[in-house]
Amino acid sequence: MAPDQLDEDENNVEGISAVDIADWRLRTFALYDDVRKIAVDDPFQAHVYWRQERDRMFGTHPASALTPASKRSFSGLRTADYDPRFRRYAALSPEGAGQEMNVHTGTDGVVPFVRLGTFDLDELGSLAVWRLRSYGGGIFVPFRDATAGKPGGSYGAGRYLLDTIKGAFHGLRGSGQQEFVLDFNFAYNPSCAYNEAWACPLAGPANRLAADIPVGELYLPV
Repeated sequence: MAPDQLDEDENNVEGISAVDIADWRLRTFALYDDVRKIAVDDPFQAHVYWRQERDRMFGTHPASALTPASKRSFSGLRTADYDPRFRRYAALSPEGAGQEMNVHTGTDGVVPFVRLGTFDLDELGSLAVWRLRSYGGGIFVPFRDATAGKPGGSYGAGRYLLDTIKGAFHGLRGSGQQEFVLDFNFAYNPSCAYNEAWACPLAGPANRLAADIPVGELYLPV
């Protein structure tokens, strides 16, 4: 969703103040906190609430990634209906841990990550799990699936599943070796999908899935 991700060069986006950015972040953290609470009993209703709030924020908030012109014609993000088959649970395995990834962006320079491990998602494939090595830290899991760039599909450069530095986190379950809740129904586009003024780290080779993920936020230019 817009500035709820670590990818944004927030100081260079024209017309968005530091106060607006702070308010967006606070609202985003509160949104995901509510979503996690609702999802304990009813993931479907949590998804309904998430969609409603994101549409409202995108359409009205001054820190939305949408341009003023796009806001005037905005009628909602293109988000698929909830499908429980794409709510998964996975422990973090040590596979690939320690690998470094330096993402070159047009506005933020080099954004450094280190790999924490891997999520094995059975028939869907596997995803590398990254930690931001600069200020704030945070767990970051982008992905690109087989629907990317196809008509009616998802954003060609990929989407975000987790980004804990900005609140996008679905929770944990179990004790001991805890499993992460990975609900692709809540996948969302990076802000650069809607406004080229934003700089976005995207899914590298270790974060590409051969399977279709036809849920979450899909792509329709606004």
